[in-house]
Amino acid sequence: MGSFLLATGINTFVHKAGLLPGGFTGITILLQDIFSKFFGINIPFAVFYWGLNIVPAAICFKYVGKRFTLLSIWAIVASGFFTDLLPGFNFTNDVLLCTVFGGIINGTAISLCLLAGATSGGTDFISIYVSEKTGRSIWNHIFIGNVIVLVIFGLLFGWTRALYSIIFQFASTQILNSLYKRYQKSTLLIITDKPEELVKTIRETTGHDATLFKGEGCYTGLERNMLYTVISSDTEEKLIREVKKTDPMAFVNILQTKMLKGNFIMKKQD
Repeated sequence: MGSFLLATGINTFVHKAGLLPGGFTGITILLQDIFSKFFGINIPFAVFYWGLNIVPAAICFKYVGKRFTLLSIWAIVASGFFTDLLPGFNFTNDVLLCTVFGGIINGTAISLCLLAGATSGGTDFISIYVSEKTGRSIWNHIFIGNVIVLVIFGLLFGWTRALYSIIFQFASTQILNSLYKRYQKSTLLIITDKPEELVKTIRETTGHDATLFKGEGCYTGLERNMLYTVISSDTEEKLIREVKKTDPMAFVNILQTKMLKGNFIMKKQD
């Protein structure tokens, strides 16, 4: 589904507005434009796209995971075929609308691949590799790298298309940050009368542990238990549901964790 949506977005919005997406998709389209403009040769999207992804795929196969890489290769192959075979749809001639909604669809397509345990290829391979090593999301850093590619695009084909492409890439990056939260962290403070049961729930749901603090309720004067735990944000909603099943009276405070130093173990992709 992610590959299909990615190809549809390229053929419907990217080509319509003359945009350049980020990552290897953008580099592929840039190479297509260069060969078409300067050499008069029209090369299929899949040829460049598959070729560019060989080295990143090999690196991820060795360092990230075999299943993850094989699923990603399947997504890359499908994206190449779909982009060359599917027609585009004429929804609007407005360049700004194509830019914004094209970026939204692009970010959603990449997120679907990531949520399925794969990538759409290219710089996503790089993002996952670095994030697995550091435990931090680097989508905004990838955005900066894409802007550099767009500067080259602007020098060759005009700044208007390049600037619209930066808006496209910004919209895509924000959708990614919103939908894919594996490398974001959440801190949970849970006040409960069932600490032992909730610790078990946290372990079974997230694979992480918790720290128990003893305190006193200022209103009642009774002893209270507070569990402190840090989890990946993508498991946050599932954990809250399980906490409420275990202790419907639990008081849960969720904080966005900006930075984390220490032994935080990430669940492997495979």
